[in-house]
Amino acid sequence: MGNDVVVKIDHVTKLYKLYKSDKARFKGLFSKRVPYKENRAINNVSFEVKRGESVALFGRNGAGKSTILKIITGVTFPTEGKVEVDGTVSALLELGAGFDPESTGRENIRFKCSLMGMSDDEIAAVEDDIVAFADIGDYIDQPLRSYSSGMKARLGFAINANSQPDILIVDEALSVGDKNFQKKCKDKIAEMMANDNITLLFVTHSLLTAKDFCKRGIVLERGKLMFDGEIDEAIAYYDSK
Repeated sequence: MGNDVVVKIDHVTKLYKLYKSDKARFKGLFSKRVPYKENRAINNVSFEVKRGESVALFGRNGAGKSTILKIITGVTFPTEGKVEVDGTVSALLELGAGFDPESTGRENIRFKCSLMGMSDDEIAAVEDDIVAFADIGDYIDQPLRSYSSGMKARLGFAINANSQPDILIVDEALSVGDKNFQKKCKDKIAEMMANDNITLLFVTHSLLTAKDFCKRGIVLERGKLMFDGEIDEAIAYYDSK
């Protein structure tokens, strides 16, 4: 990759095998004879993102947006092609995922931050900010099994947004909580994007929100890249379909 390129998607294809039942899926692990349908969630997609860029991904449900983000974050892997990522990635995808239900919110903060590669000193430096941002009161020292789904999502956003990433990936995370917390989330992302070294990849169905945060737009349709350009042009292209 070039010195300024932090994400490179190079002719990436992602295939999923769709079986008729869980039983057939299990048999398919051991035999190629079990019938299945093939779904190309991503079909030969290529693009690069440079350091400091803010890029919105547009597409109808099933276009491949979330699959692209999961490939970039390493949640899943391409069937074909290459993916290169340079920098620490913080992904606001499934905000409540990856927590230990028996550990407290504070313990989960330290655990998730350590998984991101942060040192004990780095975690200590941001822990109070995360607790304050999540704003879940005394529950921060209670086990996660006592949390509502909304509280888990608030904690997840607080951890990811305050972990000082190089690359921030957001997938509809701004629908978390009430309107006041949604505004708090948007303000936090805007604050982070004031740093020219942070790169943003953003998926949302709100064209106005995308325009607020992003200068470039990529439009996907049925797994194929259909448009890549300036945000207003990308919105116009997407809106015309």
